[in-house]
Amino acid sequence: MARTLDAIGDWWSLLIVRDAFDGITRFSDFQKNLGIAKGMLSSRLRDLVKTGVLELVSASDGSAYWEYVLTTKGRNLFLVIVALRQWGEAHLYRADERRSVLVDGETKDPVAPLQLLSAGGRTLEWADTEIRRPL
Repeated sequence: MARTLDAIGDWWSLLIVRDAFDGITRFSDFQKNLGIAKGMLSSRLRDLVKTGVLELVSASDGSAYWEYVLTTKGRNLFLVIVALRQWGEAHLYRADERRSVLVDGETKDPVAPLQLLSAGGRTLEWADTEIRRPL
């Protein structure tokens, strides 16, 4: 867990990854959407590229700009972002408070809450798990 937090654990990095999932790719758009200082954004983007979560590519529209796009490693963070979102929705919003909703792109139905499953498909809670440490 410590290695994970070192790589993507600060809140700016997670918000950048969230925005990348929402289709933002350009520095100026990240800066505008997040309201983050340019120096801080530059540092976080550089770290996310160094960690292999994002990669810097030529702009898709053929312009002279560069874009930050999620790598496979970055796309693998989707469940983490959804889990954080769902936790926040369950614990940080009033029942009547308006907010965006994550929906199935095909059916437009809200995404079901994530569940931890055993290899056999049984739903697991915290008390059902244990850590096996290396010998």
